[in-house]
Amino acid sequence: MFTQDADFLSIAHAWAAAGREFAGVLFGHQLRVTIGQAIHNLELIAEIMELDEMRNRVEYLPLR
Repeated sequence: MFTQDADFLSIAHAWAAAGREFAGVLFGHQLRVTIGQAIHNLELIAEIMELDEMRNRVEYLPLR
């Protein structure tokens, strides 16, 4: 799941700390990633990662 919602990011971190299973979150701060960067990064992640690799993870965009 991709989000720019900081509250959702906090929830994802709390779930990870508690050992709760979730599909994974990709977070892009509205002031730090352009729409073009986000789309490019999301396409790249979709091409190179399997669903299980993203499980229980929080990743930040833009990728470096």
